[in-house]
Amino acid sequence: MSMGATEPHAPALAPGDRFGLRHAALWLDRAIGILTEAVGAIIVVAETCILFAGVVSRYVFDSPLIWTDELGNFLFLWLAMLGTVVALRNDGHMRLTTLVNWVRPTYGRWFSSVGALVVVAFVLLILKPALEYVDGQQYTELTTLGISDGYRVVALLFGMSLAAIIAVLRLIESTTWRDFALAVAVVGGVSLLLWLFQAQLTAMVFGSLFVFFVVLVAFCVGIGVPIAFSFGIATMSYLALSTDMPLSVVVNRMDEGMSNLLLLSVPMFVFLGLLMEMTGIARVMVNFLVALVGHVRGGLSYVLLGAMYLVSGISGSKAADMAAVAPVLFPEMRKRGQHPGELASLLATSSAMSETIPPSLVLITIGSVTNVSISALFTGGLLPALVAALSLVVVAWWRARAEDTSDRTRAAGRVILRTFLIAFPGLTLPFVIRFFVVRGIATATEVSTVGVVWTAFLGLVVYRQFDWRRIYPLLVETVALTGAVMLIVGTATAMAWALTQSGFSQWLVSIMAGVPGGRAGFLAITIVAFIILGSVLEGIPAILLFGPLLLPVARSMGVHEVHYSIIVILAMGIGLFAPPFGVGFYGACAIGKISPDDALWRIWPYIFALVVALIVVAAFPWLSIGFL
Repeated sequence: MSMGATEPHAPALAPGDRFGLRHAALWLDRAIGILTEAVGAIIVVAETCILFAGVVSRYVFDSPLIWTDELGNFLFLWLAMLGTVVALRNDGHMRLTTLVNWVRPTYGRWFSSVGALVVVAFVLLILKPALEYVDGQQYTELTTLGISDGYRVVALLFGMSLAAIIAVLRLIESTTWRDFALAVAVVGGVSLLLWLFQAQLTAMVFGSLFVFFVVLVAFCVGIGVPIAFSFGIATMSYLALSTDMPLSVVVNRMDEGMSNLLLLSVPMFVFLGLLMEMTGIARVMVNFLVALVGHVRGGLSYVLLGAMYLVSGISGSKAADMAAVAPVLFPEMRKRGQHPGELASLLATSSAMSETIPPSLVLITIGSVTNVSISALFTGGLLPALVAALSLVVVAWWRARAEDTSDRTRAAGRVILRTFLIAFPGLTLPFVIRFFVVRGIATATEVSTVGVVWTAFLGLVVYRQFDWRRIYPLLVETVALTGAVMLIVGTATAMAWALTQSGFSQWLVSIMAGVPGGRAGFLAITIVAFIILGSVLEGIPAILLFGPLLLPVARSMGVHEVHYSIIVILAMGIGLFAPPFGVGFYGACAIGKISPDDALWRIWPYIFALVVALIVVAAFPWLSIGFL
């Protein structure tokens, strides 16, 4: 599976294409990319300034700026849609590439053509409903800004229009006429088949849900269509062919999903994680831990686990966490004779362990879509992550029991003290974030900007490691990841709404309520289901789709909402970082520059330890809710 921003695809031009259609498409593609990246980067900076200004004006000057949240929300939808375009250009949308990479290159290119055409179909289908939605919202006034809401929601129309152009340009740039004709035949044939059996699909009720949300989604995801677009085309097709509902409701649900004020912190925390790596804060933290326990058997494994626990509590981005820690530790761990597969296994499972450490994006996401207190989730996630970390420590100790430590010496006290003093400013960051939230100085949304400002201050003044030339690429990466995540949030919100309106949620509640074993049986099924869903669907899409449906069932069975949320996140994390389908596993291997084959059979003891830890967390609710 592919996720995160990469270098934009730029196909080589044949001599005959130098002044032809592909050449023009490539240059238009690049022009759109330059524009969207620049505007998106400006919005990220503006969002940081606006939200931080709200904190300063309220707490320092006792003069709240009442318009900051509304302006931040206004700009955030524009950021999400521009990010969608940037991610589409850079192949940054989350998608499954297993089948495409497995088949022969000829079939892989054809799958890519079909997938690109599905993306084109979705963005073209949504343009008219988006226009209707914009027309309806132009008569709604934003309270504090005093302008029409149409100026905000037109971002949906603008973003989808640019996405349509980019998708068509990519077809021109990379697809042969033969592959394009075959792709049109497949997409057109499937569309025609669904249209001809429209009456039967409507009469099937729940059967139509299986056709659209299982068969169609599985087909699209399998051939490499980005998950967000797979959800979107399935939802649009279901509503158009099996219901009488207007398609503008899809745009309405997407707007509602992406405009949640709590999600404003997503780009800020992503940017924070990238800043941490650039300013060297993660490196000095790791150096302190190495000096402290690097001399014992498996010491660097413990350092890696401790570093991931600390870094995850700051950045909120798993990719940023791994990228900050692995380059610092892996060279020394290799020198000490640790197997490369062991390193990738530990990196992947430590990332799964840290999914519940605040301010994890998954915690923010599940809180926003299920109306569970994010502050409570932040508090409830720390102990379960510690239990998971200790389970990994046991495996790391067992694996290192025969390690030769005769050539290692304990670091002198002055070295430990010196590395601690150097790392201390960075170590204060999670406490600063926590202090601002607990004292009510900043909201869960605003506190991300406090972290960004504090990290920038440390990089400029304390560590003197601040490369201004890297800021713009970091901002563009933030824009792309924000767009990729938020489009999934939007289309998954629309898909979850369609499932709810169909009566599926009530049916699911009745089935889950009748599970043998009562509460214990329900939690057991939840663990198994989300491990599988986390592996197949990615973490955030799985939570967005099934979290709002299953949380009411958990409440009806007496399971605390924070406890259930933590169980879901940990189970999802295990699936996300477990081979053969978990994208996190391959991400860890890529960041560590290690072949997945080296880690495939070494990771399972660590996965087993995480499952045991999850069972312990599920069995003892106090670990999640004891400090609420």
